[in-house]
Amino acid sequence: MRFSVNVPNFGDFADPRAVAKVAAAAEEAGWDGLFVWDHVLHRRHPRPFGDPWMLLTAAALATSRIRLGTLVTPVARRRPQQLARQVATLDNLSGGRVLFAAGLGGPAEDEYGSFGETTDPVVLAERLDEGLDLLNRFWLGDPVNHEGRHFQARDVALLPGTVQRPRPPVWIAGFWPNRPPMRRAARWDGAVPLFASAKHGHAPPVEEVHDLVAYVGRHRGRGEGPFEIVLGGVSPSAPAKARDLLGPLIDAGATWWDERQLQDSGDLDRLEPVLRRVEQGPPAF
Repeated sequence: MRFSVNVPNFGDFADPRAVAKVAAAAEEAGWDGLFVWDHVLHRRHPRPFGDPWMLLTAAALATSRIRLGTLVTPVARRRPQQLARQVATLDNLSGGRVLFAAGLGGPAEDEYGSFGETTDPVVLAERLDEGLDLLNRFWLGDPVNHEGRHFQARDVALLPGTVQRPRPPVWIAGFWPNRPPMRRAARWDGAVPLFASAKHGHAPPVEEVHDLVAYVGRHRGRGEGPFEIVLGGVSPSAPAKARDLLGPLIDAGATWWDERQLQDSGDLDRLEPVLRRVEQGPPAF
């Protein structure tokens, strides 16, 4: 199992210098990755927000080893050509350390409706799938022609492509037990499930992880390469308790543990408590 640190892109972490500080501390303490949220507006959190790709740029400049990415980017509210440029630039800057996680995003009324865009989940899912296909092609740096329902590209080659070939790993998020997001994930490189039975910061029930892993496996072809299952929450500091929590999740198929703050915690977007946890290092068991 690999271990990452998860921070929102608001509050203290709207400042790229704060994210760079956490990233440097995470690398020093032995974590494997740093992920930031990708929100432009979240009325539940009326605080300053930072652009996630600017925050990750600061993190890349402060580190040399850990993987970097968003959890998760709502592709449907992005122009694929601009997003492809941002990801490729970060991948080149970091020496090929980007992990790209995508989903519908939310809350839809905040992220989409506030700006006059559709909140229809069917349309957003169409834009997500079409956008992912375009990103996959843009990152190669080859000429792209595309006439789709939502996006067009006429003989364009976006250079440079990504350092990682053929592209950065793509993880797909969604709420389990909703099946369509996990069928989408099976076509890519990993799944970042949230669980209706476990709020942000709480580990999911092991039996649900078993069910999810089995479901993805049934929809994934043989020999398609490694596949990541990314779970997260607050891990216990005591090694024995960490083993009791994470051991069964690893046995169920989890490959990443993403250390998060509780959603309703006052520490969610505060630098100092997050930094203290990061400096303790990843769970030891």
